Amino acid sequence: MSNAVSALQGVSSAGFATVTEAGLRGMITLRGDHNAASLRQAVTDIVGVDMPEVRRCTRAGERAAAWMSPDELLIMLPYADAPDVVARLSAALEGMHGLAVNMSDARAVFMVEGTAEGTAREVLAKLAPVDMSRAAFTQGMFRRTRLAQAAVAFGAVGDDAFELICFRSEAQYVFDLLSMSAKSGSQVGVF
Repeated sequence: MSNAVSALQGVSSAGFATVTEAGLRGMITLRGDHNAASLRQAVTDIVGVDMPEVRRCTRAGERAAAWMSPDELLIMLPYADAPDVVARLSAALEGMHGLAVNMSDARAVFMVEGTAEGTAREVLAKLAPVDMSRAAFTQGMFRRTRLAQAAVAFGAVGDDAFELICFRSEAQYVFDLLSMSAKSGSQVGVF
């Protein structure tokens, strides 16, 4: 069996904000009816977090559930836990229209953290068609969008700290975009 490694093995870039590849993360795509009691109960009991509302992410320690679409959640947890949680979710959803798939090795995760107030927000605002103001994008929010030419999802994990997820095949491109956007001297001072 091969050893699992993250897409960019912890690479980091420091400018007016810091961009760091976060390492291996367990990620499960969970499809099903969000209103079904069995799906909601499975998320609560097996994942250990509350069911998220639209465009939100609920967290408990290293575990999280993020709303991705009306019938899709992204479950995030320690990498080693993903296979067992997929099996448990699949068993809990047996007999209903639903799907749990381990996507851990298909994704890369980055942290974008501000070094001064509002700087991480500025990094993302320069690249994504999202209102990154504090009033519009608060802690706990989560959304899918584009970052230049890459499909991404990101959420606010702090006032000026964001977790960003992309396809593993686009990890270098996304890291380069984020690093360039965070380059010292390129601030536009929006936030």
